[in-house]
Amino acid sequence: MSSAQSRHERQLLLLGLLTSLPAVLLAVVLLVRSQLPAALAALLGSTVLGAWLWGLQAQRARVGRALDTVSSLLTALRQGDYSVRARESGGDTLGLVLAEINSLADTLACQRASALEASALLGKVIAQLDVAVLAFDGARRLKLANRAGERLFGPGALALGTPASALGLAALLEGPAPRTVELQAPGGAGQWQLERSTFRLEGLPHELLVLSDLRRALREEERQAWQRIIRVIGHEINNSLAPIRSLAADLAEALRQPAALRAADFEEDLARGLAVIDRRSAALDRFMTAYARLARLPAPVFAPLDVGSWLRRVVELEQRLPVRLAEGPSLSIAGDGDQLDQLLINLVRNGADAALETGGGVRVAWRRLQRHVEIVVEDEGPGVADTRNLFVPFFTTKPGGSGIGLALSRQICEAHRGTLTLESRKDRRGALARLLLPL
Repeated sequence: MSSAQSRHERQLLLLGLLTSLPAVLLAVVLLVRSQLPAALAALLGSTVLGAWLWGLQAQRARVGRALDTVSSLLTALRQGDYSVRARESGGDTLGLVLAEINSLADTLACQRASALEASALLGKVIAQLDVAVLAFDGARRLKLANRAGERLFGPGALALGTPASALGLAALLEGPAPRTVELQAPGGAGQWQLERSTFRLEGLPHELLVLSDLRRALREEERQAWQRIIRVIGHEINNSLAPIRSLAADLAEALRQPAALRAADFEEDLARGLAVIDRRSAALDRFMTAYARLARLPAPVFAPLDVGSWLRRVVELEQRLPVRLAEGPSLSIAGDGDQLDQLLINLVRNGADAALETGGGVRVAWRRLQRHVEIVVEDEGPGVADTRNLFVPFFTTKPGGSGIGLALSRQICEAHRGTLTLESRKDRRGALARLLLPL
């Protein structure tokens, strides 16, 4: 019996004594003053005192048993034993308390079963993931490693409870996240995407480390990029070589005939054929020059650039139609002024080309979006019918277009850690180019 419980029972006994003491004293006084024989008075007094003490002890025992029952039930719940139940009595207060404790035990048992099932499911899911998942406690000791993590760092290399510094993983728990890291692990050397997050387990902070293999995704992206480039280059080269080959064959056939049998306008046909061959050869040369330009884009040289001045300077370069500029807030970005000029010139020129087809206009605006500046180029042209191939190099829907303007613009944008999208306008006919650059 605990000291707190003993003190509580002594307090109950003392309270019972003080509550019933006046009645007992009154009964004793009445017996003393009565005319009963002394022996009978003593017997009655002893009986009253005995009944009084027995009642106090019975009250103390009843309350003690009830408290013992409640204490045992709560101890079992605290220790995680939810199978113990109390025998519920009638509708008195003690019965209601025991019923509530039994209901609490049922609820906790269901919650524990659900938590165990969810934990087992989570463990199986983590084990089957093809990304490496590692968990470290507050002292940066390894607490969890899934199968992909063990394959990455080698069998037996990730012993639970080992500090991250001893595993050679301390650097992964430092620095920004997400980020790309270079790993020379037994299970995969190359680029990996690192992500970190924190969580609490049993009230203590933990850190979750996730490593995703970028090699497979990069190889797939590389393969698709090569397929797109080869498809476009093959199409462009065939468009130039087919008429050259046909004209060369016709001219060679004509030259093999005797001079007397040639047509009177033979020399004119020869000149026209050679002119076509020259134009197609020049177009093919321009195409290859544009390809080389796209492939050799240098790294940007960052310097402070005022957004308003930059936009005003580029807008004034378009002379075919007036371009409206909606003034925005005073903002500054870090970027390569020459490359960003080329990017915006391409967007404004595309908008002007589209607007000239329909007699519409072009509008350029900018605004601040948290940590980015949003630059919008809107035109009132025919709009964008299909956005799937817009940024594919050398794909163009304009007669005489090179097909590298948008591809080059996106390449410049991504080199500046920004994004570029092109879509049809929702409010009216036309297209909308949206450029986001970090402030």
